[in-house]
Amino acid sequence: MSRTAVQPIGSAVLESTPVVQVLSLGKVIDDRPILQDLSFEIARGRYVALLGANGAGKSTLLKVLATLIPPTHGQLLLFGRPLSRETTAFRSRLGMIGHGAMLYRDLSALENLVFFGRLYRVADPTARARELLEYVDLARRADDPVKTFSRGMVQRVSIARALMHEPDLLLADEPFAGLDAPSRRMLEQMLQRLHEEGKTIILANHDIEQSLALAEQALVLRAGRLIINGMTAGLDPDAVLAEVSGS
Repeated sequence: MSRTAVQPIGSAVLESTPVVQVLSLGKVIDDRPILQDLSFEIARGRYVALLGANGAGKSTLLKVLATLIPPTHGQLLLFGRPLSRETTAFRSRLGMIGHGAMLYRDLSALENLVFFGRLYRVADPTARARELLEYVDLARRADDPVKTFSRGMVQRVSIARALMHEPDLLLADEPFAGLDAPSRRMLEQMLQRLHEEGKTIILANHDIEQSLALAEQALVLRAGRLIINGMTAGLDPDAVLAEVSGS
């Protein structure tokens, strides 16, 4: 894998610089290898499906990419720069959503977004929050407590929260879990719109057929190892399922 010249953390990402570069990366937890010798790149603006059975290492890999936990060995470069002890500059360019909402249920949608906007030092968090509530079609419910929302509405607020600071890379960990069919479809459309707007997206998802239909690139893990790294157009869902299950 070729190495790319390091870019200043505050500069625009060059088209030729991968947003993510992983080089022989591993993660050991309690003496158990969770991720083993992973190497891959993700180009700017790419929509990537991260696939694998339960326990394959998907959530752990997302936590490493989100700088929430360090790799045990190997190298991770984000936006052309290796990780360091100072992760704030990286985290300001990352957004994360998951099956856990990471919202305060007793606060309104607007209050939640303003709170997170202030954490990220957004210049005008209230204006940005209202803009995003329009974006996720929840402006009419801006002042309602999140605890009154359906699961699908909560996920839309979660997406707005993840976008408050205009991240370059969006990490999504099983965001469709627990959603009904209409909510799943709305979330699919929102992620597709973000992709069309140039966001780099990594989607961890258990639904192989859905993931291959949505994404451009697939990373498939089995027992912590990368067994498939390819464009989704050339992948058959049944073949991927067989690889995932080891059959």
